[in-house]
Amino acid sequence: MTHVGAILRPQLPPERFRAAARIADDSGLDELWLWEDCFREGGISSAAAVLAWTERVRVGVGLLPVPLRNVALTAMEAATLYRMFPGRVVVGVGHGVQDWMGQVGARAASPLTLLREHTVALRALLNGERLSTEGRYVRLDDVALDWPPTEPVDVLVGAVGPRTVRLSGEVGDGTVLNEAASPDGVREARRLIDEGRAAAGRSGAHKVVVYLMTATGPGAEARVRAELTSLGLGSVPGLGAAGDAAEVADAVQRFADAGADTVVLLPTADEPDPEGFLRFAGNDVRSLVKAS
Repeated sequence: MTHVGAILRPQLPPERFRAAARIADDSGLDELWLWEDCFREGGISSAAAVLAWTERVRVGVGLLPVPLRNVALTAMEAATLYRMFPGRVVVGVGHGVQDWMGQVGARAASPLTLLREHTVALRALLNGERLSTEGRYVRLDDVALDWPPTEPVDVLVGAVGPRTVRLSGEVGDGTVLNEAASPDGVREARRLIDEGRAAAGRSGAHKVVVYLMTATGPGAEARVRAELTSLGLGSVPGLGAAGDAAEVADAVQRFADAGADTVVLLPTADEPDPEGFLRFAGNDVRSLVKAS
């Protein structure tokens, strides 16, 4: 079954998160995703609050930028959430926006190497292993979590370029694709992920999450086109969804047919009613996807 989520964009002031989280929980949404964008809300702190305010909805953090974070801290915070809210947490890691990483003095010379080392170490620590490693960026000396998750958990990797997508299959348990991925892009990502998994000798399921730029109501098509154009994606076919619930659900299905396990509706930055968007995604779109 295809899971449907929505994103609580960090442009929303944090004092509005509680009401929004409760709306998401009361709706039919499967997942509510949060971003750790510089220099807005923290990903883990926001996720902890949202999880505490809700009872049902799964909460995804996509993504934690690895240049900002020592991997031991990432593991400690993620493990705490996994133990406090079992079965309701999804954590993803990624390169981070390189300009932002430069602003804080954390830009890596080789983002791909850093992401590989961080993800491998993070998965090991969350699996309860005691780890010593001396990498280019990640260095740990006899480190283990006192409170690792009590059951196996997945670490997702955010990816855009082909090398990172392939890496996500090699070292991650799932892949997060942003709004630049069309249905054809999801198919190509699946191919690259499978390449990476084969090269690493890995088997089993690999979850693919894709963000879908979405708008509804008056001017929906124009708002989606304007935002995609501002991102340099205006000429890419197959991106975005605009219209009523049936039209958005049809777009979700196209991504599901291409290989997405979870489609997360991403409101435009100028969405006039973020709480209403969550109701639309959960009450209206999700029910149509379930029926399809």
